[in-house]
Amino acid sequence: MSRIFELTVEAPAGDIISYHPMRLADALGIKDVNRLAVETNGTSKALVTIYPDDPLAQVILADPQLLVMDAKGRIYIGRYHNGRPSLLRLYDPKSGSAQRLLLFGTTGAGKSTAGQIILAAMKRSGIAVLYADLKGGQSAPEAFGQKGHGDDGNVSWRVTTQEGTMAQLRTTWLTMMDRQDRYSRMGRSKFLIGRPDPLIYQIVDEANRLLEKGAPYRDEATFYIKDIGRTGRSLGIGIGLFAQAGHLEEMGGSDTLRAMLKEGEVVLLRWTSSMMKQLVTDGLLPTGQVLAPIPKYAGEVDLISQFDEDHEDDDLPGTQGTAYNVNGRYPSSKMRFWNIGSDMPTEGLDPMILDLYGPGAPAEIEQDAWDIVGDAYGQRLDGMEAYRAVFPEPEEDEDGEGGGGGGKKKGSGSAGTRAASPVPAAATKPRARTLRDRVQAVLDAHDDPLDALEVLELVNEDGGRTVQLGSVRNTLTTLKK
Repeated sequence: MSRIFELTVEAPAGDIISYHPMRLADALGIKDVNRLAVETNGTSKALVTIYPDDPLAQVILADPQLLVMDAKGRIYIGRYHNGRPSLLRLYDPKSGSAQRLLLFGTTGAGKSTAGQIILAAMKRSGIAVLYADLKGGQSAPEAFGQKGHGDDGNVSWRVTTQEGTMAQLRTTWLTMMDRQDRYSRMGRSKFLIGRPDPLIYQIVDEANRLLEKGAPYRDEATFYIKDIGRTGRSLGIGIGLFAQAGHLEEMGGSDTLRAMLKEGEVVLLRWTSSMMKQLVTDGLLPTGQVLAPIPKYAGEVDLISQFDEDHEDDDLPGTQGTAYNVNGRYPSSKMRFWNIGSDMPTEGLDPMILDLYGPGAPAEIEQDAWDIVGDAYGQRLDGMEAYRAVFPEPEEDEDGEGGGGGGKKKGSGSAGTRAASPVPAAATKPRARTLRDRVQAVLDAHDDPLDALEVLELVNEDGGRTVQLGSVRNTLTTLKK
């Protein structure tokens, strides 16, 4: 009979348990590290479990209804080695806030499948999802629905280009600013789902392509992602980035994501060593906690002599979907996303994944915001057509120079006609602007009080020339007068 062994380990008082996963496995005579699970309490105690075989080899979703968000705002994305559910929080009912979500994994780690599970859970939970798939639509084709055209998809709006992604970020930002205006008039400081608006998530898949050095919209995208991440939580607007980044510099710079990593929901599939080193250095993992590397294949690796003629070179099972739910209850324990989809690749959309999303239309952005966000969302545009629909051409002032953001755009749509929601300085291509214009744009985009140093930081992030603190203080004094 196969047995499971569980060892309780305790260090002397005052010591913190630390361990090296591969050395521990070798010391215990375990060839397959996937059979070994270690949990620590972050200080002096640990629980070591030894399984007869990999407990995460098969993680079957018995009922897609398990994906529906629970009363605590969590979705059930898979399970741990001991059968406990791995839960990902999308909404915190206590604080009334949406979350920041980051999903990292190298090529072949199962990121696309994990993303499909999250997207399907969002649809079944009534969340309006704006989904940008920068792998040209290959990451989650089933999210677009059976027809592949029009409004019949499984997310509220899906795009596949960088221009379309920028249009989505702008639309999400405009919706956020509209909610901020409405909620302040209502005296509301926390978000309540469905009263009257839905929970919204902006998801960018293959986000490294948008935020890596040299990407055409890197600065503008970084502005929107940071602002939505800071301001959108209490307004029921979350943001999620799925990426293959091996280093945070590929994600708009380390400062862009540091706060999101520490306060958001972070899931690590198989990673690169440089990414792990930076996450540890940034203090994402508690002291003493170590994440065992996730190998590409599961099973025991035997040393085979060149003289062993009877050896059969069998394929080892993959570890796709194995991950660490870093901000979950068991950050140092491996979990695995549900095994979903057909056993073999299908011609076209996978019917089993389509079933995962369930019937019916996805949730939409509230109609109160439709006149503000304009035609890009209403017509589900993509590419430059979407970009032009939400980024108005700057009007020329009397001197023939481009004015500040917020000018009316040419053509149909109304995204650029709302004076209360100016285009942030970083949202358009650099043009002639005074420091007063730049400071005013920052102040208009933030209802919360900002000190001079905060204004300086935001102004210097808008893509214009770098300015000094004294100049910002003088401008603030002028505006105050």
